[in-house]
Amino acid sequence: MAITSTTAAPATTPTTTPAAPDTTALGRARLADNFSTFLSLLTTQLKNQDPLAPLDSNQFTQQLVQMTGVEQQLATNDLLKKLVGNTATGVSGAVSVIGKDVRAVSDTANLSGGKAQWVYNLASTASDLKVEVLDANGKIVHAEAPGDRKAGDHAFSWNGKDLGGAQLPDGGTYTLRVTAIDPSGKAIASTNYVQGLATGVEQSNGATYITINGGQVTWDKISAIRQPAAATTTATSTTATSTTATPTTITLPVTIPAIPPVVP
Repeated sequence: MAITSTTAAPATTPTTTPAAPDTTALGRARLADNFSTFLSLLTTQLKNQDPLAPLDSNQFTQQLVQMTGVEQQLATNDLLKKLVGNTATGVSGAVSVIGKDVRAVSDTANLSGGKAQWVYNLASTASDLKVEVLDANGKIVHAEAPGDRKAGDHAFSWNGKDLGGAQLPDGGTYTLRVTAIDPSGKAIASTNYVQGLATGVEQSNGATYITINGGQVTWDKISAIRQPAAATTTATSTTATSTTATPTTITLPVTIPAIPPVVP
């Protein structure tokens, strides 16, 4: 019986397909090169043109218009790409955070309901700490020196009153500025956040904005999303409660018979 030897086929390594280049970026780079070349040629022609037969201005004007049209088309491609990206991942993903407790990196917060709230994080423990609230014009409207200077997160709430004690109206945008110094006198890095329930999503100029505490932050600034803290409710267990029957006491009338007298 003939036996045919079988040789294992050489293993084929999977080939990775290189990522497609960004055609818009390549087109813009080529357009810049062509435009520079075009300007160089145009300048040379103008310098060396025949005075008796000058260049037709309409011709190179049309060429300039064509170059501008190509540049506008590339800009349109960029805008369409951004809109498609936001529609596919931005808005659809952002809508899911409505009603959630959201934290986003932001120095600014809106004054809503007579207060503005932030969370600031200190990279290390500070020996000196100052927290200031500035209005839209950069004017300090509130300043204080918190006693808790440890590293980590610190909640900060401002009651909306300026340095003179006057209540400022709702709707204004204010900036939190934190200045922290370590024992050696060096500045400590700090990061400011706004945190609260996300109540809305809006898309403007190709960017997706989330509304938190009446103010808006961009989608890419969100650092944490959590379920909101539920109100304390008494959980109703489904375990059966044992009912013990209360014994019923029945009082019956008892008649005691008269005892006859004993006769000696």
